[in-house]
Amino acid sequence: MSLRIYNTLSRALEDFAPIEPGHVRMYVCGMTIYDLCHIGHARMMMAFDVVQRWLRSSGLRVTYVRNITDIDDKIIRRAVERGITIRQLTDEMIAAMHEDIGRLGIEPPSIEPRATEYVPQMLALIGKLQDKGLAYQGSSGDMNYAVRKFPGYGKLSGKSLDELRAGERVAVLEGKDDPLDFVLWKSAKPEEPPEAKWDSPFGAGRPGWHIECSAMSCATLGESFDIHGGGADLQFPHHENEIAQSEGATGQPLAKFWVHNGFVRVDNEKMSKSLGNFFTIRDVLAKYDAETVRFFIVRAHYRSALNYSDAHLDDARAALRRLYTALSLVAPAELPAIDWGQPFAARFKAAMDEDFGTPEAIAVLFELAGEVNRTRSAETAGLLKTLAGCLGLLQGDPQAFLRAGAGVDEAAIQSLIDARAAAKAARDFAEADRIRAQLLAQGIVLKDSTAGTTWEAAQ
Repeated sequence: MSLRIYNTLSRALEDFAPIEPGHVRMYVCGMTIYDLCHIGHARMMMAFDVVQRWLRSSGLRVTYVRNITDIDDKIIRRAVERGITIRQLTDEMIAAMHEDIGRLGIEPPSIEPRATEYVPQMLALIGKLQDKGLAYQGSSGDMNYAVRKFPGYGKLSGKSLDELRAGERVAVLEGKDDPLDFVLWKSAKPEEPPEAKWDSPFGAGRPGWHIECSAMSCATLGESFDIHGGGADLQFPHHENEIAQSEGATGQPLAKFWVHNGFVRVDNEKMSKSLGNFFTIRDVLAKYDAETVRFFIVRAHYRSALNYSDAHLDDARAALRRLYTALSLVAPAELPAIDWGQPFAARFKAAMDEDFGTPEAIAVLFELAGEVNRTRSAETAGLLKTLAGCLGLLQGDPQAFLRAGAGVDEAAIQSLIDARAAAKAARDFAEADRIRAQLLAQGIVLKDSTAGTTWEAAQ
């Protein structure tokens, strides 16, 4: 196949071919689930939603795993603050996440493992590392990874151990042989709730964050798989540590391709909860329809920074309205399959095959919309809709989108239509004409037929 993907590990675009012909195995680090998801989280999940959609559109079978971290310091703290169990908190937040990202058209992964379901696999992995001399138990009771004993450490971040040591920002924690070492298994603390502790050969405790993903990815996809993804902020230390753990235990490359999406920024700062400049998905969807938000995210290349503002979302809504306006002119033909040799389709494919180039692909959609406006061709409209579907766009009813985008109150319109019908029945044609004119002034065009009166937003 002709697909090329930017590999963070090699810092270059590389030709992509799955390890198992015809089958792509992809793991993406998902949410630590203690609060509502913000738009930065949506950007990450949207990026890999587009990746898996395009792989499937290219005729590949995809096993897509996106995990849930459901045990963590922040989760424990939040559950204690709210006076509920950890499971109650995580079940509530998982349901909220599914609702929010579902509204954005983000498809569910093939497998969505929860960390707490894979503790035995984590313990087995830690045991392997201990047997190989890569893990040790410190005086605090924690099991730690001995970073300097893994020769490849730093290959993903591109930093040497000495550079990482020089840039260290925290003091050596009790029980560590080296400040760069990280925790594999956290010993239980007396103040932590019982549900935050598991028995283990290393004493009661719970897994560290990094070991969770190593265990879940290997358990669901095997020791080596095709794509490992996540936000750019996970490149170091999380993904670097995953490589050290997994490859230290198995001796095999964890992933062939490492793929990272760019940040969402507000006023040139990364959006994050710690900075307090984040907007939850629900905040954004209270002001903008879900497809506009999806279009706003998708039209930027997944590796680029995405600048969040109302102005950019307003522009996205106007742009999406232009595409839907073209589809409102003629009923799109149902295409049995995409002819990738067709010139528009070929350009769309070339864009997506170059590291999932959505900006160029969407430019092709606008060219097609222009062609629909000019020719009123149902086949061209069908191609526009079908290609957009590869990105999860333009699958709604055009008139419904245009009405909603115009800020139309459908109940109020129907009330006026009913009033006009009553006026006509009473032969008060002046009142009926006045109501029609009132609606037209609001951008609403009435269409009378033997079946009744319908309406649509003026173009």
